[in-house]
Amino acid sequence: MKKIFFQGIEGAYSQIAAKEAYPDAETIPLKTFDECFKKADEDESVSIIIPESNRITGNIGIEYLIFKYRLNIYAEHFQQIAHHLLGVSGSKIKDIKNVFSHSQALSQCSDFIQKNKLIENVRADTAGSAKYISENKKKDEAAIASKLSAQIYNLDIIASNIENKSEGNNFTRFLVMGKKISQPEFKKGKYITSLVFKLKSKPAALYSALSGFAIQGVNLTKLQSYPEKNSFTSYFFICDLDGHIEEPKVKKSLEELGFHTQSLDILGIYEADNFRFKK
Repeated sequence: MKKIFFQGIEGAYSQIAAKEAYPDAETIPLKTFDECFKKADEDESVSIIIPESNRITGNIGIEYLIFKYRLNIYAEHFQQIAHHLLGVSGSKIKDIKNVFSHSQALSQCSDFIQKNKLIENVRADTAGSAKYISENKKKDEAAIASKLSAQIYNLDIIASNIENKSEGNNFTRFLVMGKKISQPEFKKGKYITSLVFKLKSKPAALYSALSGFAIQGVNLTKLQSYPEKNSFTSYFFICDLDGHIEEPKVKKSLEELGFHTQSLDILGIYEADNFRFKK
């Protein structure tokens, strides 16, 4: 049975994503993202699932760990995120004064929080917040978490689907990663290639580095800079592009990129999630 480690506790959205992507997998919680990356770095048999970005609030903020550990990316999974306001039995929205959750969940529900004049309390994760509410048993406190968390920790759902821009548009992109290098054989289909690179120090370096992608017609779906440790002048870039590294146009564009970089590492080649092609 496949084992997948995730950040949080039972009921976390990462666990829900892992179960949807790999229904037969055993999901194992760890306290922090750092622990997840370290676990995978030390054991090649381990896979981890990590939230990378959200449609409403953008990047989750795990890029520094991607740079640090350079784990291989095996897959991407887009998970719909439905946030619910959870409270102890019998509590109503008019009773709630304090709301507890992960900072991302609070941001994704900011309209609801402001409308109801709730006081935000940041916690390490959503499911952990639900557990806290269950144990603290205060009628004026609530958590923002999943429906699964409500079931696990025996809480009432006071309000459903409270995320901003509702109508089912809240999705988080998760990455499945591990130490062991693996890539799919190039066949018909849609692929994503992820890489990290550091530019040579010269004028217009980024413009020159990206020119090969434009010439070859390779689409970049993500390009993000991150400062090198102890520096504000030297940057790494993390990049996702459409295509498989064995495609001629991708291979040529990466060869051109190599002329302008001090370092270039492929983080993974994997099948594109079908969600990308839904309107």
